[in-house]
Amino acid sequence: MPNMTTTPIAMATHLLAGDFPLRFMTVTIEAGQVQPAGAVLGEVTASEEYKLSASAAADGSEAPTVILWEDVDATDGAVDAEVLLCGDIRSSELTLGVGHTTATVRKALRPYSLFVR
Repeated sequence: MPNMTTTPIAMATHLLAGDFPLRFMTVTIEAGQVQPAGAVLGEVTASEEYKLSASAAADGSEAPTVILWEDVDATDGAVDAEVLLCGDIRSSELTLGVGHTTATVRKALRPYSLFVR
C-alpha cells in the first residue's frame, strides 16, 4: 500500500488556492515522463503507476485522480513521487493532458476532494 502522509516532503505552495486540509501519498510515476508539479495524473490499471492523464487513453489513466506535488523526471525509469490527494488547487497552475480542460478536470477531481478553482 502506498505511503500516505499529511506532511509534504517539498512544498509546492504555488499550487494552493485555499486552506482545505491537504493529504499526500507517494506513488510510482511511469517511466519516460518529465512532469512539473501540478500535473494532473491518472493511474494505469495494469501497472498501478501514474502518468499524465489524457482523455483518450484506454489504460485507466484517462480518469484524473491525483495532482503531482513535485517536479518529476522519470526519463530513465519509473520513480516515486509525492501527489496531492485532497486540497484546494489553482487551475492556472495545472498541467493538463491532451483532451482535458479545466472544467473536465474540475468535475473528475471533485469526488476525491481535490477542488480546482
